[in-house]
Amino acid sequence: MSDQDENDETPEYRLRKELPDEVPAAAPAGDAAADDTAADDGAADDGAAESAEPALTGRQRLVQGIWPPRVTRAQLIVAVLLFGLGFGLAVQVASNSDSGNALRGARQEDLVRILDELGDRSQRLEDEKQGLDKQRQELENSSDQAEEARKQTVEKERQLGILAGTVAAQGPGITMTIEDTKGTVEADMLLDAIQELRAAGAEAIQVNGVRVVAGTFLTESGKGVSVDGNKIDTPFRFKVIGNPQDLEPALNIPGGVVQTLEKEQATVTVERSDKIVVDALRAAKRPDYARSSDR
Repeated sequence: MSDQDENDETPEYRLRKELPDEVPAAAPAGDAAADDTAADDGAADDGAAESAEPALTGRQRLVQGIWPPRVTRAQLIVAVLLFGLGFGLAVQVASNSDSGNALRGARQEDLVRILDELGDRSQRLEDEKQGLDKQRQELENSSDQAEEARKQTVEKERQLGILAGTVAAQGPGITMTIEDTKGTVEADMLLDAIQELRAAGAEAIQVNGVRVVAGTFLTESGKGVSVDGNKIDTPFRFKVIGNPQDLEPALNIPGGVVQTLEKEQATVTVERSDKIVVDALRAAKRPDYARSSDR
């Protein structure tokens, strides 16, 4: 053994050989804390990145909740029904608005006159009801019911004769004259005038010598108008028996007979009179099928 070998076998050399291989040294506690801090910093950076996004407002969250819409079949049926209901209400409101346009543009005095006319009509109906009640009471209380019944029958026959045009009549009323130089007045316009007069309480009407009754009809006849087959020419003259204070305002209401005829370039004049004579007569016609129910 050489001197070199002896030096190698020194206690220090033997101790080095007996030690295990070197292992990586553990990181100091300070370094571990630094790594944790770095990890926390990364997480904080991620959180900061996430918090950097703008926060949603309440309105935006509401919009995201309802759009895109998630419609079920039941919701669709309900929506269709609600749409139909709304459409029906809109049509009804529109029709009501159209029907009230004529009065909406009327003046205050015209509205007052229309209201007075309605009141007069109600009063006439009430008077007629009271008259019928009186007749009933007279029949019930009369000692000679047969004679009282005969008197009422005669009076009723006279009234029905006036309405049927079989007897002449006279009384207060109006005369309405329509000058139609342009030839624009048609049969339906004259019929509207007759209907308006009847509604205002006219008891007897005569047009150019033709008695107007319940079954009267008006038709076009060439350039003129025919009443119950009798051709009449302009000027058209209406002789009407009734309360003049009811008849004249009824013709002059806004959108009524006079305004309609004047729009057709016709000239209309209405005159009141204390005595109007309606002497055009109609032959009494026996009904073909109707018979009295007491036979």
